[in-house]
Amino acid sequence: MTGEPVIELEGVWKIHGPNVEAAMADTRAGASKSDILERHGAVVGIADASFAVLRGEVFCIMGLSGSGKSTLLRHVNRLVEPTAGSVRVLGQDVLALEAAALRRLRAERVGMVFQHMALLPHRSVRDNVAYPLEIRGAPLARRWAVAAEKLRLVGLAGYEERFPHELSGGMQQRVGLARALASDPEVLLMDEPFSSLDPLIRRDLQDQFLALSRQLGKTTLFVTHDMDEAIRIGSRIAIMKDGRIVQVGTPAEIVTRPVNDYVRSFVQGIARDRLVAELERHP
Repeated sequence: MTGEPVIELEGVWKIHGPNVEAAMADTRAGASKSDILERHGAVVGIADASFAVLRGEVFCIMGLSGSGKSTLLRHVNRLVEPTAGSVRVLGQDVLALEAAALRRLRAERVGMVFQHMALLPHRSVRDNVAYPLEIRGAPLARRWAVAAEKLRLVGLAGYEERFPHELSGGMQQRVGLARALASDPEVLLMDEPFSSLDPLIRRDLQDQFLALSRQLGKTTLFVTHDMDEAIRIGSRIAIMKDGRIVQVGTPAEIVTRPVNDYVRSFVQGIARDRLVAELERHP
C-alpha cells in the first residue's frame, strides 16, 4: 500500500426525488432523513461523503441496511449518478467520461463482485470467467488461458467444465471473483460478496480473499454490514449511518476510539485480544 490515492470521492450527494436543492440545504443544516422525506418528499441516499482509497488498500464501507453503503460504492464506477460532488478513479474524473470511455473503465480497469453473482447458467465455469475478455474481443486461446489462471488463483482448478448449478454457493462466489480478476483490473469493487454464505464458508473466503489481496495488490473497496468482517479484511473502515460517513479509521482506531454511541454499539462486543489477532493478519 502506498500514499497514492486511487479512488477519491469529495462532497458526494445522492438525493432521490423532488426539491433536491432544498433537501440538500436542510440536510446540511442538520435535518434528519425522516425530516427531509416529510418536508420535501425526497430521500437522502448519500450526504456529503468524502474519502480516498490508497493504492493497494482494502477499504471497507460498513453500515446497516439502508445506510447508503452500496449506493456509495456504485458511484465509483458511475452505476449511480451523484446529485453533487466529484468522483476520481485512477486519476480520471469519472463524471466527465463519455459513454465509450466509461465502458472501457468498467471493462478494463475496475472489476466488480456482487453479493449475487448472476453467473450465466448456460455457460461453463471457464466461459463465465472468460466472458469479460470475450466482450473485449480477445482470441479464444487467450480467454481460456486467463480463465484457467484465475480459477487456479481462487482454488477452482479442475472445475473449468462444470456449470454454475453444479457448484456450491461458496464456489460460485469464487467463480465470480475469478471473473472480476480476468480483465486484470487495477480496482476491485466488492458489494457484500460473502454475506449470503454460511459462516464457515464465509470465513474461508475471507481468508482466501486476504491471501489474494496480498498476492495481487489490488486496490479494493469492500462493502459489508458485518463489523467482524470489516476488521478481518480492512486496512481502513468507513462507518455509515443514514447516508453519512460518521467515522473513518483503521480497525484499531474504530474499536478503541469510536467517535459516538452509534459506532460504539458496533464495536462493544469485540474483544481487544481478538482485535490484536486480526490485525496481525494484515500485511
